[in-house]
Amino acid sequence: MANPAYSFTAELWEWEAQASWFFVSLPESVADDIDEQFGHTAAGFGSIKVKVTVGATRWSTSIFPSSKHGTFMLPVKKAVRVAEGLTVGDRVEIELQIA
Repeated sequence: MANPAYSFTAELWEWEAQASWFFVSLPESVADDIDEQFGHTAAGFGSIKVKVTVGATRWSTSIFPSSKHGTFMLPVKKAVRVAEGLTVGDRVEIELQIA
């Protein structure tokens, strides 16, 4: 049986530390479902491997839990942002599947 897929729209935001990282925060209902079904299989830092589609761009990455944000965070790499013309504050339509 294939792992479930999730569709949602979320805002792209930047976390500025020593380097800038760009993320979308998963909606609470999606994060709760993923945590309930797959949290026990989480790897380092609680990460869960996923396949993501934004527009015409598809890639593999991991989502990471954030106690500060109370959800999982999905990193959006530069190649995706450039290919899809995304900037901070944009609402991003995301298709996410647990890998």
